[in-house]
Amino acid sequence: MSISLTKKAANKIKKLDYKNINFRIFIIGGGCSGFKYDFILDKKIKKNDILINSLGINIIIDKISMQYLSGSIVDYIESIEESKFIIRNPYMKNKCNCGSSFDI
Repeated sequence: MSISLTKKAANKIKKLDYKNINFRIFIIGGGCSGFKYDFILDKKIKKNDILINSLGINIIIDKISMQYLSGSIVDYIESIEESKFIIRNPYMKNKCNCGSSFDI
């Protein structure tokens, strides 16, 4: 079970300059295709969380989300239109036209 960050994603998280904060990734139900990714900065590590360090960033993922995220790569994109974290997930089968939700 693993998930990793690209250098671009790790650098963006480091620029947020929060001390002792972890990057939490989780999956929630919703959107046109069924699931959505969400990201928050979190101080707390819960009993059933998995802690992974990638490029000096602590990533927290709950066990249920990890089933769907294992092997994924988190990247960060920035353009005139948008800037956001994206996940390249090997289990994703389909995504909606707007790109905000996916199906596994």
